[in-house]
Amino acid sequence: MLERLNQALDHIESRLGQDVEVKELARIAATSEYHLRRMFSALAGMPLSEYIRRRRLTLAGAEVLAGRDTLLEIAVRHGYGSVEAFTRAFRAMHGVGPGEARRTGAALTSQSRLAFRLTVEGSGAMRYRVVDKAAFTVVGLKTRVPLVHTGPNQAIVDFVRGIGPRTLERLEELSDQEPHGIVAVCDDLDPGRAEGTALDYHHGVLTSAPAPEGMTTLAVPAGTWAVFTTTGPVPRAVQELWRDVFTQWFPSNRYRTRGGPEILRTRLSPGMSVADAELWLPVEPEHG
Repeated sequence: MLERLNQALDHIESRLGQDVEVKELARIAATSEYHLRRMFSALAGMPLSEYIRRRRLTLAGAEVLAGRDTLLEIAVRHGYGSVEAFTRAFRAMHGVGPGEARRTGAALTSQSRLAFRLTVEGSGAMRYRVVDKAAFTVVGLKTRVPLVHTGPNQAIVDFVRGIGPRTLERLEELSDQEPHGIVAVCDDLDPGRAEGTALDYHHGVLTSAPAPEGMTTLAVPAGTWAVFTTTGPVPRAVQELWRDVFTQWFPSNRYRTRGGPEILRTRLSPGMSVADAELWLPVEPEHG
């Protein structure tokens, strides 16, 4: 898998002055566009589109300082339709406009070319199982929140705190399939999983019962799920589990992600500092 990802990176470098089609990158990596975006974001720490943009602007920065071509020529060569659009993107990355950078020789930001390498870790076994699950419905309460990679997601914390005890009891009574009990469900995530992008957060249960008045529903079709478990401090253990799944488990197993919600069931210790967690991710076999 890592070898194919590196081949996709080579393709990006060869086409930085042209359109880079994610469909073609996915073909080179022998996977789906959805899984490629997810894998790249987990491994590189940034969305695929952001990496391509930063690589283009890195090369453009060197050309601006060299002074051989006009700003318009550089802008067009790197896919910008006008000097104004190029200037906005240039300033967002480098902190200075291209004209000023050329006049003053300002220090610029460089995005190094990425290459994925195998690091021998995995001394601890990752606990998982693969489940074929019939269609189900998530019933509960829903809100829109930003994606947070590290530390507590305050928007989710505030939302859950606002749910009354009686509502939580009613939800618990509806749960009739695994993962049992109240779960956190994240849906409609940005494929690149950039920090701060919005997602749908459902606090509810998996059930075959109809939704009570005032509650939301999320219909989930039948499919295969990879289920991972961990125990550790809150919220670090869960965030590290998600990271390890994408950086260790997927590259080592013949599965890829597919569209669908992510489901997390947690049980907190009496002191609320340690959690037993179970993460359900929608997957499909990786062919080829």
